[in-house]
Amino acid sequence: MDSAWYYIFSFAVAFALVYVSIPYIRRLALRWRFVDQPNPRKIHTEPIPLLGGLGIYFSFVITSAIFGVARHTFWGIAIGGLLIFAVGVVDDFYKTRGKDFKAWPKFIMQILAALILVLFGIQIGGVNLPFHHGFYSFPIWLSWLTTILWVVAITNMLNFLDGVDGLASGLAAISAMSLFFIALLKGQSAMALFAVVLMGAALGFLRFNFHPARIFMGDAGATFLGFVLAAIAVDGAFKSATLVSLIVPVLALGVPILDTVWVIIRRFRDNRPIYVADKGHTFHMLMKSGLTQIQTVAVLYLLGIFFSLASIVVLLVTH
Repeated sequence: MDSAWYYIFSFAVAFALVYVSIPYIRRLALRWRFVDQPNPRKIHTEPIPLLGGLGIYFSFVITSAIFGVARHTFWGIAIGGLLIFAVGVVDDFYKTRGKDFKAWPKFIMQILAALILVLFGIQIGGVNLPFHHGFYSFPIWLSWLTTILWVVAITNMLNFLDGVDGLASGLAAISAMSLFFIALLKGQSAMALFAVVLMGAALGFLRFNFHPARIFMGDAGATFLGFVLAAIAVDGAFKSATLVSLIVPVLALGVPILDTVWVIIRRFRDNRPIYVADKGHTFHMLMKSGLTQIQTVAVLYLLGIFFSLASIVVLLVTH
């Protein structure tokens, strides 16, 4: 099979699985009263079904299993992703009952999920040093530490952006597209496949999540998307990276990283805990300035595309 058609078919299958399954999942969520209840911190004013992550997870896993070639990488992402998805579902269940799930069990499960990636060989191993033309291999402890920090950070960063209809799924698709091209440029067909499958799943869900949203992906879906993006970057963009090109995966995930940095700075400045949610994210600020939900999402999509293009340019210059 021609490689271009290989990626097109895998994208189409992932897209179709989500697109077809979400209406059934939505009805199931309504029947079970698995809905996100409005509160003063949230934008929506009506209960919205909160089980969209189910379609995203199974679409990614099934499509990757059908088309995938790197089995160890697949199992690392699938098993680690299942932990992320499962604790996300528990968190979402608490939301449906108007309660808050404690942060530390989620944090522990995210660390365990990152460790699973490491055990399956998905880790930041080192960096190519400039001028010396040599590869500096990280000590095991540093390799594990940097991988866990990166994966847990990106997992949460994308989840932080899931506050406006269509924002997290659209930005995940943009970042996945960027990582797809980066993987192609680096000759990493397996990572390119995982990226294009994730892009298909995210865009299939976006059809039902764009304003006005008919269903939410919940923490289960948003953290899973972030986890997979982080894993693809570790096994793709970070692989054999030079010191300069380490910025490539950071740019590819520029919007969630930028948003999180802004929120942390603001909360430190206001002497408030980092982990306590509020209405201080970039999308909140844009909406306070008078933009509608669709305009806010469009601005952040454009910013995401800018960062993605910049990441590809940096890779081309440093490759």
